[in-house]
Amino acid sequence: MSGRTGTKPDVMRLATDERRDLADFLDTLALAQWEAPSLCRGWSVRDVVAHVVSYDELGMTELLARRLKGIGRGGSNEVGRAEYAGRAPADLAAFVRARARPQGLTAWFGGAIGLTDGLIHHQDIRRTLDAPRTVPAERLLVALRFALRSPKLPSRKDTRGLRLVATDLDWSHGSGPEATGTGEALLMVIAGRSAALAELDGAGAPVLARRVQARR
Repeated sequence: MSGRTGTKPDVMRLATDERRDLADFLDTLALAQWEAPSLCRGWSVRDVVAHVVSYDELGMTELLARRLKGIGRGGSNEVGRAEYAGRAPADLAAFVRARARPQGLTAWFGGAIGLTDGLIHHQDIRRTLDAPRTVPAERLLVALRFALRSPKLPSRKDTRGLRLVATDLDWSHGSGPEATGTGEALLMVIAGRSAALAELDGAGAPVLARRVQARR
């Protein structure tokens, strides 16, 4: 099985709801928390939020221009982060809320980019601030499926020959030794976050851990 549902999910709605939840959470943070490290290496909470919104105003032409600008400067993600990270925390939170419905690049694939990227980065922030939440299952199911197809994530190589099984969702993927865990933990590992590796069990978990850690 791979997370079958009875009806096709409204991915854009899910992405919009996820961003609104992120905006609500950002409104609760103290200024010091905005400068705390996230799970994204070298990026603070402020940097992650800047990254989340940095593609909303880009069409294909602007995206290509940013990629060119990123040559020798850490890539397009770093260029986008730098363009937005100078904004005040309150302004960044307001930007997330105002652009809750994905636009630009994040609206591609029916909003799946916005949902998956936003959900992963939301957890990048919450995990380091020790602020867990229960992620709605319908959002996780879409994000898990999309993350395993994304060329921007290492998931295809890391999960090859393994079976991933969510313990809290009707979802599994692949065949081979099993790596089991919550849907959220599996998503974070698929996204290359080694912090979630300790939350996985099964014969396939050590294999997956070696692959994820080898890229660090």
